[in-house]
Amino acid sequence: MLSVENLGVEFSAVPLFSGASFVVNPGDKIALVGKNGAGKSTLLKIIAGQQNPTTGTVARQKDCTVAYLPQVMVISDNKTVIEEAETAFAHIKDMQQRLDELNRQMMQRTDYESEDYMALVDRYTHLSERFNMMGGQNYRAELERTLQGLGFSRDDFNRPTSEFSGGWRMRVELAKLLLMHPDLLLLDEPTNHLDIGSIQWIEQFLATRANAVILVSHDRAFINNVTNRTIEISCGRINDYKVKYDEYVALREQRHEQQMRAYENQQKEIAEIKDFIERFRYKPTKSNQVQSRIKQLERIVPVEVDEVDNSSMHLKFPPCLRSGDYPLICDGVGKYYGEHLVFHDVNLTIKRGEKVAFVGNNGEGKSTLVKCIMGEIPFEGQLKVGHNVQIGYFAQNQAQLLDDNITVFDTIDHVARGDMRLKIRDILGAFMFGGEAGDKFVKVLSGGERSRLAMIRLLLEPVNFLILDEPTNHLDMRSKDVLKEAIRDFDGTVIVVSHDRDFLDGLVEKVFEFGGGLVREHIGGIYDFLQKKQIESLDQLQTTMSSSGSPSAGNNTPANTGTATTESPTAGKQSYIQKKERARILRKLEKAVEDCEKRVTELEESIAAIEAELSTPEGAQQAELFTRHAELKSRLSQAEDEWEQAMTTLDEAQSEE
Repeated sequence: MLSVENLGVEFSAVPLFSGASFVVNPGDKIALVGKNGAGKSTLLKIIAGQQNPTTGTVARQKDCTVAYLPQVMVISDNKTVIEEAETAFAHIKDMQQRLDELNRQMMQRTDYESEDYMALVDRYTHLSERFNMMGGQNYRAELERTLQGLGFSRDDFNRPTSEFSGGWRMRVELAKLLLMHPDLLLLDEPTNHLDIGSIQWIEQFLATRANAVILVSHDRAFINNVTNRTIEISCGRINDYKVKYDEYVALREQRHEQQMRAYENQQKEIAEIKDFIERFRYKPTKSNQVQSRIKQLERIVPVEVDEVDNSSMHLKFPPCLRSGDYPLICDGVGKYYGEHLVFHDVNLTIKRGEKVAFVGNNGEGKSTLVKCIMGEIPFEGQLKVGHNVQIGYFAQNQAQLLDDNITVFDTIDHVARGDMRLKIRDILGAFMFGGEAGDKFVKVLSGGERSRLAMIRLLLEPVNFLILDEPTNHLDMRSKDVLKEAIRDFDGTVIVVSHDRDFLDGLVEKVFEFGGGLVREHIGGIYDFLQKKQIESLDQLQTTMSSSGSPSAGNNTPANTGTATTESPTAGKQSYIQKKERARILRKLEKAVEDCEKRVTELEESIAAIEAELSTPEGAQQAELFTRHAELKSRLSQAEDEWEQAMTTLDEAQSEE
């Protein structure tokens, strides 16, 4: 379907990667992985035809369609959500207009027997068949299902896209690409602007309905659930693994260990040969053996060991002043946009040194409350920032606020003060912007590199209260781990707004749940919270809250605050995972029973149909019907045995609960 041959890219004579060769076949779901700045987004742009490589070619089969979703894109604001999404069906609308025109011509004609009229009918019939095959009759239903799967409600369909945030407008663009059903879908960080519910929906879509996919994502669960192949860009080389991400990590480690053992054994052998040559080089009686060893040494082919990129970001927040005991107190805080309620009666207190998470569906007010704390927007009620509090704020769009037309060094030089200006090169080196990387213009940086640069700006001034709004967007997995460790070691107070369960696990000791206009406090880590709510994903918060009743936000009752748990985050996670696994097994057993019942029903219907045919004089004379009848009866008996066995297994599993 698509072939990449000996692809190479250089920026200012510095190679990004070279010798990239691979083939994309129908059904391939490929995860493109590597560190930030390794060239993942660049490779996607080249495949999409938006950038030319330095060397090599990309060849597509004829009529192969490719759709590309970049990390950042300019989105039109002059249409409604439904109108913008309908542009994905422009080809179907054109076809509908052509059908209408042909139909009009046929209605005006009266020469029904002429060859010209019959040719017109043939054109109409052929075009109508194509129209129906392409879903022309039901495209509107598919469009609405896709928008709802990505989180839009029917009330949103006729709202102008200008009323939505950048993340929601990005969902419209994603919907358009999915609706086009291209042969190859290129997705660069598609989950950055999605909540968990939408992520799960797109996982299902890509896994079951997409043709071929190449995606860049740092969401480990997402790429494991979607992909069946992993292409790694590391140290300027391309490595292709025909397995999903978790298996690729294990195979990469095994491969490196095998290469190291082979390399060490070869080096030992070479050392022994050289030692023999040196000891007996000048002994005439050993001259033949020495010459043999020299030839043996020349024939040895060196074992190659894949270069491993071990460079990593070393992140440490600077020492900070001691703040007051209560850096943040909210008393009856509320926020309305016109008549739209975001939240009301928020009563919360955050103590010095606490690390808390804000969780909930998109649009429930997490970022809005952060903006209230920062004083960026007006609100109702009382919000007090404590004594000696110095806030460091990392917004969702922080990386996009950087000036594209200056260099990495100048970006930091403009905000550095005092002695820090003498250490800019050292700071940039610690964040993997060493050497010539500091002279790059911001506009050529990848999304992850921009996020790292924005994080450096945050670190230049010592703060004692960090507010991080989706800080892991665009960060690769290793960078996320480093950031998590730095936050864990931070002496001050932290609020983290995030949908990333793995990032929050072991990091926060309190969770504030946003939903239904309320903010509720839960003591414990993220998996303690999920276990208590008896849910599997953060997108179910609204449903759970509605069904269980919603006490007033901030009340200090057990229903509102939860109870402290003595389990560690890891123990809570283990218990949670065990329950998930048990539920998964039960679902699998129930599905097996359902499949058996369906098979029995189908066989019974087939047998009944043959018996009805055998009851006729014509059927009674067909010997093959009797053979088929006996075969189906045998299969029915076997299917009934399998159904009974599946029912027994399910009953035993349910009785163990």
